[in-house]
Amino acid sequence: MKIFRGFKHPDVAPACALTIGNFDGVHRGHQAMLSLLKGEAQQRGVPSCVLTFEPHPRDFFAGLTRNPALAPARVGTLRDKLSDLALCGVDQTVVLPFDTRLANLSPQAFIDTVLLQGLGVRYVLVGDDFRFGQRRGGDYNTLDAAGLRQGFDVARMNSYEVHNLRVSSSAVRAALSEGRMKDASRLMGHPYRISGHVVHGRKLGRNLGFKTLNQRFAHWKPAAGGIFAVLVYGLSTKPLRGVANLGVRPSLDPRDVNGGRVLLETHCLDWPAHLGPEGAYGKIVRVELLHKLHDERKYDSLEALTAGINQDCLDAQAYFFN
Repeated sequence: MKIFRGFKHPDVAPACALTIGNFDGVHRGHQAMLSLLKGEAQQRGVPSCVLTFEPHPRDFFAGLTRNPALAPARVGTLRDKLSDLALCGVDQTVVLPFDTRLANLSPQAFIDTVLLQGLGVRYVLVGDDFRFGQRRGGDYNTLDAAGLRQGFDVARMNSYEVHNLRVSSSAVRAALSEGRMKDASRLMGHPYRISGHVVHGRKLGRNLGFKTLNQRFAHWKPAAGGIFAVLVYGLSTKPLRGVANLGVRPSLDPRDVNGGRVLLETHCLDWPAHLGPEGAYGKIVRVELLHKLHDERKYDSLEALTAGINQDCLDAQAYFFN
């Protein structure tokens, strides 16, 4: 899959079949839409294309109005989104910076500037709740009328349901925030997962006897949080069982090297000997969060923290061997 930051790039295809959205989590509804998009693209002899936004438009308006409550919890990082879109067989993805200029485009200006001049759309597929343009003034009917006037096809996909539940990013966020990892997996079509480079941290876990893999979660408001039983991919030929903390580590000094940042800290229950103590840094690993053990807890001492981590390891082992 080709990835472009903005559409003003010489390698962006001159024509495409397009869908538009934030695609946070790339859940089963997204996957069904992308499958339909690929078929339409093949019929027209053009590449399939996803137009997505970074930051999320609601993140932008939360910052603009200084109201962080407007920002949605983030299911996945941009890396995970792009990886999932590639797995769905999308030919190209255009990541469009969401800024004041874009927010102020009227629906017709968005169609003219972005869809036609920028991407040369032949076909546009959207969801039944799609809105676009300044103050969300455009909808499916706006787009369909423009397609009739300006020579491109427009289609709408109705909601996708699993066991009578509408699949949406909001439903995924709700399941993750409530620790319902099996429900999140049903909605997404796979276990909830986070991938990224292993980075250096304070190395406190190592000193306490629990070496951890540290990955930064690039958004300040993850949809999930707490302590989880996990599987780790990318360090061995087989997935490694582990226990992980996703959050801000309330027991640590906020001035520590990663203070204020959301981290996924994973302790592998059986560390691969071939890696040695430093062998994971810089590697890209994928961590699947399978079962929530509990929310983050604040411990009053290193001794209490050590005991808490040890109990989490025992609980994770019990989960895997049940």
